[in-house]
Amino acid sequence: MIDPAEVEAMIKAKLPDARVHLDTQDREHYEAVVVSSEFEGKRTVQRHQLVLGSVQEAIGTNELHALALKTYTPAQWEASSGVASA
Repeated sequence: MIDPAEVEAMIKAKLPDARVHLDTQDREHYEAVVVSSEFEGKRTVQRHQLVLGSVQEAIGTNELHALALKTYTPAQWEASSGVASA
């Protein structure tokens, strides 16, 4: 099991400008929404590879069993949520 703050820190270490929202029931299976300018011009699979690469060690040790992802650029997030960038 892994603490949500640890997962967020791992993602932000790879994507420093990321806004990360995590949801978990058991601290092994996570759903994440990640917003980063690093995703500009990248396909969904490339975005997911960036995020998964940041937590690869936790996946390899089975601390993190599953991570469902939704990834957005800041502009996509603003358009989809109606919330302005911070």
